[in-house]
Amino acid sequence: MSTSPPRTRSSAALAFLAGLLGVLALAVGGCAADEEDRPSVVVTTNILGDITRNVVGDEADVTVLMRAGADPHSFGVSAPQAAAMEQADLVVYNGLGLEENVLRHVEAAGEAGVSTVAVGDGVDPITYTSGESAGTSDPHFWTDPERVREAVDLIADQVTEHVGGVDKAAVAKNASAYGRQVDDLTAWMRDTFDAIPAKRRQLVTNHHVFGYLAERFGFRVVGAVIPSGTTLASPSASDLKSLSTSIEKAGVRAIFVDSSQPDRLAQVLKRETDTEVDVVPLFSESLTEKGKGAATYLEMMRSNTASIATGLSTR
Repeated sequence: MSTSPPRTRSSAALAFLAGLLGVLALAVGGCAADEEDRPSVVVTTNILGDITRNVVGDEADVTVLMRAGADPHSFGVSAPQAAAMEQADLVVYNGLGLEENVLRHVEAAGEAGVSTVAVGDGVDPITYTSGESAGTSDPHFWTDPERVREAVDLIADQVTEHVGGVDKAAVAKNASAYGRQVDDLTAWMRDTFDAIPAKRRQLVTNHHVFGYLAERFGFRVVGAVIPSGTTLASPSASDLKSLSTSIEKAGVRAIFVDSSQPDRLAQVLKRETDTEVDVVPLFSESLTEKGKGAATYLEMMRSNTASIATGLSTR
């Protein structure tokens, strides 16, 4: 009895299976190639990361190195993250000395031929006028939404210039739409702060972080618990005593501290001050996870504005 037909059917089945596997391999390979070909933007801090994602939209992959709730002055990156920086089309970073543990990796990416942009340098930075950081540039420009509006356009220009394969018109449209939201934020903040009597617009913070906000909206910075532009510094007993005296003389009503940092020093200062002051948490240097109060830049600034207004208006 002939067995040729079964072998023929078996051969046909094997040929079909081989063809199918070949098609699948090509499809998977094509997907992998598409993923590899996707333009890539790496951003150091999560505040800049949120702004950049709004500008870039779906035109490129945006990787943010700093996790939610981290301190931009002290966070670090892993070896894979450092490698991703050197393989990116563009690295967006704050600059002005903010990312103290990451700047060397940014420099390495630049040396490897990656385009980098220090956003802080491009938004007319101010300098500290007091404390350990006096005379150096203040990196906390995001507390001024008008400078963030400038940053939006700067990032859009850098993306369209250095990231190949993006739709320039789409990036421009994204930047324009997000820029309008930032403009609305500025107007709302101004209206909210205008309701605070001028004599009460006095800020004491955990470190010098709100200089830009003070300049834009007419606040006076009385002092900082840590008299420096970085959380890595520490105050002396005489620093705390001097600030306590300033708080009493100015009639300061609240000490604003970063919600992600311990408020122990602020509580000590509160106890040593003869006048009654509140310790009010803000989201000053990092976004939070979703649902924690400051998952986006716009949400963070609206929350901080409301907290500042309430803290300085009560009693």
